[in-house]
Amino acid sequence: MKARPVLYTLGAFLFILGLTMLVPLACSLYYGEADAWSFILSVGITSGTGGALYFASRPKEKKIVLSRREGFLIVSAGWILAAFFGGLPYMIHGALPALTDAYFETMSGFTTTGATVITKIEGLPHGILLWRSMTQWLGGMGIIVLSVAVLPFLGVGGRQLFKAELPGPVKDKLEPRIAEAARSLWMVYGIITVIGFIFFLLGGMNVFDAVNHILCAMATGGFSTKDTSVAWFNSTYIDGVFIVFMLLAGINFTLHYQALTGNFRSLFRNSELKFFLGTVLAATLLITVDLRLHLFPEVGKAFRYALFQTSSIMTTTGFVTDNFARWPAFSQIILVLLMFIGGSAGSTGGGIKCVRLLLILKDSYRELYRLVHPHAVTQVKLDHMTVPPEVMKSIWGFFALYIGLATLATIMMSALGLDMLTSFSSVVATIGNIGPGLGLVHPESTYSEIPTVGKWILSFCMLIGRLEIYTILVLLIPEFWKK
Repeated sequence: MKARPVLYTLGAFLFILGLTMLVPLACSLYYGEADAWSFILSVGITSGTGGALYFASRPKEKKIVLSRREGFLIVSAGWILAAFFGGLPYMIHGALPALTDAYFETMSGFTTTGATVITKIEGLPHGILLWRSMTQWLGGMGIIVLSVAVLPFLGVGGRQLFKAELPGPVKDKLEPRIAEAARSLWMVYGIITVIGFIFFLLGGMNVFDAVNHILCAMATGGFSTKDTSVAWFNSTYIDGVFIVFMLLAGINFTLHYQALTGNFRSLFRNSELKFFLGTVLAATLLITVDLRLHLFPEVGKAFRYALFQTSSIMTTTGFVTDNFARWPAFSQIILVLLMFIGGSAGSTGGGIKCVRLLLILKDSYRELYRLVHPHAVTQVKLDHMTVPPEVMKSIWGFFALYIGLATLATIMMSALGLDMLTSFSSVVATIGNIGPGLGLVHPESTYSEIPTVGKWILSFCMLIGRLEIYTILVLLIPEFWKK
């Protein structure tokens, strides 16, 4: 492994990350608030560090080709560094003076988790709030993928970065060139974001709230400018817009790209999309009936809350219109199960991913079928294509690691003195990049009461959940560092 290309690429990445802070800086200057200095210093520190690293480690080769190992290292280090440097505005301004809290909040932003330690959101300056939302929007499609669209101009091949960062086992290819693929993804991401912004304005949101909420909705992030999240607006129309765009963000973005290019048939043929929407519909109906029988006297109100929360949890967004910690146990259990499932592969959502669960169900059925017909030759297929055995092994391995790490982290959280419900739900909500959970981290609370060690454990859960476990754990294998 060559150190200079890694440091060179990370330097370019940090320089770009620092430049993105100019946007909240402009917002702070527009509103005339004191947090402008925190962004001026953060831009200088982040871009200055990145620029120095970039020029100091510049390789002699004109064109750099990154190996698979270097790609994994850059992606992992990139997210860790982004959480640290991205937390500078919080610490310098004083919104979150402690490193642990600032790192937790920023990691939650870039991983689109939406878990927060801030107790009074509405009291923060506009620039801080915008940067908080921007971390989610940038992290939604991947801050590394954003850099991939720019790095080719610096002579850095980005294929290994893209493969390491793009969430889920995506089989569809957008373009033959990776830089073009990254730009295509961001084009789709940007177009849907602008459309959502317009719809929020039509619903009566002011420009600032509309910008922040569509940034977080498209990222399936869940940060809000309001202490009570989406419940603050108390609008059926606003709820409906959120539902539509959360679901859009939870769908494979290659399908959006194909639809924009006129290939609508791909939407109707995609098994994962059917599984995703079918699960949302089934969960919504079950929760609606439960809420109608035990909590809300009106079917319409029960359906509205059920559909919103199902869409929010299934896509791992984390917005709330009601405190589901007060809902009946049956509804809570369904929501917890949805936390594990998550969005589609190639979406901005987290969780295990629908395509993995669908293939696991197909493979499990195949094994049951073979018990009845032991001599039958059967194969797992997805969209009329045979799934290779090595892919199924990888999926089962991912599933086992996901459950195993969630269990281990839950045990570690309980060792800190937290109750079982808080320990379990905080881990599930962070490793699935969801945000709100149950117990001490219910929707009307924050993660501020979690002990310091617990916040670092949950920050790690967010990271491995966002980068699909393998990207991080592969760095812990001794063979990874050997030639």
